[in-house]
Amino acid sequence: MSNTMISRVEGPVLVLERVFNAPRELVFQVFSQAEHLKQWWGPRGWEVPFCSVDFRPGGVWHYCMKCVDENQGDFFGFESWGKAVYEEIVPNEKIIYVDFFSDAEGNVTEGMPSPHITMTFEALEGNRTKLVSQSTYPSEESLQAVMNMGMEQGITETWDRLGEHLQAIQ
Repeated sequence: MSNTMISRVEGPVLVLERVFNAPRELVFQVFSQAEHLKQWWGPRGWEVPFCSVDFRPGGVWHYCMKCVDENQGDFFGFESWGKAVYEEIVPNEKIIYVDFFSDAEGNVTEGMPSPHITMTFEALEGNRTKLVSQSTYPSEESLQAVMNMGMEQGITETWDRLGEHLQAIQ
């Protein structure tokens, strides 16, 4: 498996897989700390001006992504707020959470799909890590709606940035 993201849709489930050239503990760590997430979360041309992480079951990750790339047209200056509520955390192995669109106060945006996400971190030979994300949406239609919003490209760019961040901090 290369460092290219593999994605597939299985009914209402989006499965993403990618191998990173970094040890599992480090890949897990950059998902669990705000100072790391601010460096790589979001597609290219976006930054994270706000990020708060309470990394424990029942804890909340609340963040804002802002488009800072003038070449992205109408998106320039746009803010997208998100909120995740952690359900289960197994250090260096698994993170399970529900992902929401939200506002700046953390109120969930009504009418937007909220996937249940399971991320697993598998140690591979050569200090590499296979990251698998399974996002289960309420329906196939709600998954298609976010795919139509460009989510797959956004996640691909986000995980590219993650790979670059991991390389920079090793």
